[in-house]
Amino acid sequence: MKFINYLESITGVGIYPFTSLMIFFTFFTVLSIWVIKTDKSYFNKMKQIPFPSNENEL
Repeated sequence: MKFINYLESITGVGIYPFTSLMIFFTFFTVLSIWVIKTDKSYFNKMKQIPFPSNENEL
């Protein structure tokens, strides 16, 4: 029996692609809004974490 036959036997299987698309779209929309609204100094601070120029800055 092929995999497609298993999917056809599941009741309401058509909602899963739509739900996945909505989760994907919502996540990246929220992430984009967060990036736009976040203060740029936060990103500069995070950028310096791996290689701080002064150990007292952290």
